[in-house]
Amino acid sequence: MDKKQSDLKPSLQWIERLTHVMDTAIRVPGTNIRFGLDAIVGLIPFYGELVTYGVSASMVLAMVKDGVSGKVVVLMVWNVIKDSIIGSIPFIGDIYDIGNKANVRNLKLLKEHQAEGKHTGSGIGTILLVLGAFVGVFVLLVMFIIYGVAWLWSQLNVPL
Repeated sequence: MDKKQSDLKPSLQWIERLTHVMDTAIRVPGTNIRFGLDAIVGLIPFYGELVTYGVSASMVLAMVKDGVSGKVVVLMVWNVIKDSIIGSIPFIGDIYDIGNKANVRNLKLLKEHQAEGKHTGSGIGTILLVLGAFVGVFVLLVMFIIYGVAWLWSQLNVPL
């Protein structure tokens, strides 16, 4: 992340810093490949993707609270859901996390919306849809964790 002045509203500048930490803080020496805590935490089976989903979802909710349009919200939620679902696939998801960078994509959408007036449109129905989508994906991730732990437990041949 460069040290230039942020072009975001002061109330949302923390999102820019957290995006850097989550998606681009570490560079592979000798390459242009960058990754952050999202890819690292995502390596933890079951729980890693749940944690990174929570961080990304909290950033989107902060942007919703600050008044981004419904269209921006839908695009951001799609980025987070796609990242969480594909990111939960062992090995493939870990590689995907390095290349996808959902938080960087969402930050770009936010900047385009604030600075250039792009991605405008109605939002109240979309906000309800977004909250429902976040809850639904959260429930699916929790179920995935529960079934994953139960499967691991069964592989150890230990009765529940």
